Amino acid sequence: MPSDSRHRASRDGFRPIRVSIEFFPPKTEEMENILWSSIERLAPLQPKFVSVTYGAGGSTRERTHNTVARMVRETSLKPAAHLTCVNATREEIDAVVQSYWDAGVRHIVALRGDPAEGVGHTYRPHPGGYAQTCDLVAGIKRIGDFKVSVSAYPEKHPEAASLDADIDALKAKVDAGADQAITQFFFDNEIYLRYRDKVRAAGIEIPIIPGILPVQNFKQAANFARRTGASVPYWLAARFEGLDNDVETRRLVAAAVAAEQVLDLVDEGVEDFHFYSMNRSDLVYAICHLLGLRSQAPAKVATAKAAA
Repeated sequence: MPSDSRHRASRDGFRPIRVSIEFFPPKTEEMENILWSSIERLAPLQPKFVSVTYGAGGSTRERTHNTVARMVRETSLKPAAHLTCVNATREEIDAVVQSYWDAGVRHIVALRGDPAEGVGHTYRPHPGGYAQTCDLVAGIKRIGDFKVSVSAYPEKHPEAASLDADIDALKAKVDAGADQAITQFFFDNEIYLRYRDKVRAAGIEIPIIPGILPVQNFKQAANFARRTGASVPYWLAARFEGLDNDVETRRLVAAAVAAEQVLDLVDEGVEDFHFYSMNRSDLVYAICHLLGLRSQAPAKVATAKAAA
């Protein structure tokens, strides 16, 4: 559990931090409106970049492309497009990468991806495709001078034989050209700090950006954590106990918990944070405000209504 006295004693005002924010591509017109409303709300915080996810098996490929291309055209944000190895040949993936370059996208989040069949199925490389993330990273770098982010797992990837083996996989991504890593979310900061130490001891020097998941709904977050191999500490469950039907109090607690987690990491020298927004802006905005971030000159953002 974060130590309140430690970070408060060390802070005279706010320390500068940088944030990035993850969105997912909308499936419906209503979700499209929610997404662009969230982007409009968060853009004045001037995030370092915003990323847009990619569904299992490339199921959201077109929607991901359309979303990041629109960000390039209509906003001053710097979008990063997620891209996976699954369900496509190298030629097909290379064409997607080239289309991002042509659309003005200069940052890709390269991932192996989950099996198209879903949880519980074994990943199998597509015949003629990129087998692993390190292969995808090298392919992206051959096509253009992209910044490439990759994933990192403080509690190891669920399919990895061990944490050491998983760090070896991260090193292979770095050797292939990865510029930075974004971690799976975690709730116990000691897990991230131990992982960062092990990564540095392995000779990996790229930034390891902690992924922060604001808890919109504790039960959903706990289920998500179980599927991804992330642990849920007892104290976090205690914070949300009895709030299943109290949405407003839950939001207040969620903002306080996430801000406390980030402040504790700031005291450990961390300056960059990646928020998994779930396309909801208010909680992320409130957390950023608690951390000292303030709206700057409004970024150029076209609302969904204006663009329609």
